Amino acid sequence: MFDLLFLGTGASVPSRDRALPCVAAKRGPDIILFDCGEGSQRQFMISRFSFMKIRAIFITHLHGDHFYGLPGLLQTMGMSGRKDPLLVCGPPGFSSALELCMGVCEGEIGYPLEMRDVEPGDVIPVNDMTVSVFKTEHGIVSQGYVLREPDIRGKIDTQKARELGLHGSDYRRLERGETVNGVTLADITSEPKPGKSIAYTGDSLKCQSIIDAVAGVDVLIHESTYLSGDSDYAVAHNHSTAKDAAETALEAGVGTLMLVHISNRYKDRTPLLEEARQTFPETFAPADLDLFTMTKAGLRSA
Repeated sequence: MFDLLFLGTGASVPSRDRALPCVAAKRGPDIILFDCGEGSQRQFMISRFSFMKIRAIFITHLHGDHFYGLPGLLQTMGMSGRKDPLLVCGPPGFSSALELCMGVCEGEIGYPLEMRDVEPGDVIPVNDMTVSVFKTEHGIVSQGYVLREPDIRGKIDTQKARELGLHGSDYRRLERGETVNGVTLADITSEPKPGKSIAYTGDSLKCQSIIDAVAGVDVLIHESTYLSGDSDYAVAHNHSTAKDAAETALEAGVGTLMLVHISNRYKDRTPLLEEARQTFPETFAPADLDLFTMTKAGLRSA
C-alpha cells in the first residue's frame, strides 16, 4: 500500500497557494519522488514526510518547474547527514544536465548518487517495487512513470496441501522455492492479487501512449493545466485540460484520477474538478501538502 503526498500541485510559476510539481509516494519506510520543482525541499520540511527517506527520484522532463529543485534537495540531504545511496532518473540528457548543475556547486554531497538516463520501455527496480517508463507528448523529450508494488501472493489451500501429503516443515521448504514431492508453492495457493499501482504523467497533451501505459492503474496523477474553454492554450503549450485528463482516466479504466499542475490563472480548483467529474466522477484536485492513503477499499484522505 502507498501513501501519496502532494508537495506541489502548481504549474510553471509558484504562487502563494501552490508550489511547483512534486509528488511523493511512500511505501513502508521508502519514498519514491516524482519531479522536483523549485522549493520542493521546503515543502518536505513542513510536511509529514522526511526527505531523508527518499530512495529514488524520477524526473519527467527538463523544464525548470519540474527539475530546478533537485540540486538543492540533493545537497541538503548531504548536509543533513545522509549516507544511504540514492537513485535519480530522468529522460535522455538528464544525467548530463544534473552533472552540470552539481558541478558548479561547491562541496561533496557525501553519499552514493546514481544518475541514470531512462526512456520509454525501461523498467527500473526500486527495492521490491518497479517503475516503468512511458512516452508523453510535451514538445520536448518527456516521459511519465508507473510505480507498482509486487503482487500479493495467494492464500495457501491447506486442505489441498494435506491431500498432496504436505505437512510441517514442508511449508518452509516451499516458501524457500523448493519443490516437495513434486509440489511447488504455486500448486497450493490461489491466484496472486495485483499490487497497488500509481501513474504520474508529468506534462503532456492527451495521447494514446499514456492511455496504453496507465491502463488499469489504481491512481492516475495527471496534469490538468487548463479548463477545456482554454484548450487553445493547452494545445499551443503541449498541455492537457481537466477534460483531457478525465477522458484519459475513463479510456484507461483507472481507479482514481488526481488533477495536478494547475495554472495560476485559476485561483479556485473547483471548476477544474467539476469539469473532470462530468466525465470521470472519481476525481480529486489535491491542494499542496494533501496526504492520501491507498487502502483495500480505495483512496482516502489521511
